[in-house]
Amino acid sequence: MEEDYIYIGKIVNTHGIKGELRILSDFKYKDRVFLENRRIYIGEEKIEEIIKTYRHHKIFEMITIKGYDNINQVLKYLNKEVYVKKNDLSLGDKEYLDEDLINLNVVFNNEEVGRVVAIRQVSKDSKIIEAMINNKLTYIPYHNDFIANVDLKNKKIELNLIEGMI
Repeated sequence: MEEDYIYIGKIVNTHGIKGELRILSDFKYKDRVFLENRRIYIGEEKIEEIIKTYRHHKIFEMITIKGYDNINQVLKYLNKEVYVKKNDLSLGDKEYLDEDLINLNVVFNNEEVGRVVAIRQVSKDSKIIEAMINNKLTYIPYHNDFIANVDLKNKKIELNLIEGMI
């Protein structure tokens, strides 16, 4: 079975000469992935590394990696994406990732009306749910005001929509 890797950010720069990496991340559960001794996977090849140290600085997640103590050793990771394995995340019953919403059935007023096809980042701070509703692509703000319930077990998302949205 192929592992499910979850994108958590991108290495955008180094910091100092001791091999610290700057990661830009908008991952929902940062507190569960940026931890000392956490396994991460870097680049398309998913090279396994272990976080040695972590700190938050300005808008960046700053890490060092075990076995690296020099900037020249980590330059190979510049502009690479960083992942964790989904199985390593330990999410609670009411917690979910954006990826989990894709292909869920959309329910509105107790009636199944469509299916989620994608989650899109539309600005730094906002996302939308793309859903195929009544054979038409519909955009719904990804916000708690519009999401009544997410039921992964029964593969459905219940929405609170306003008149004229669909």
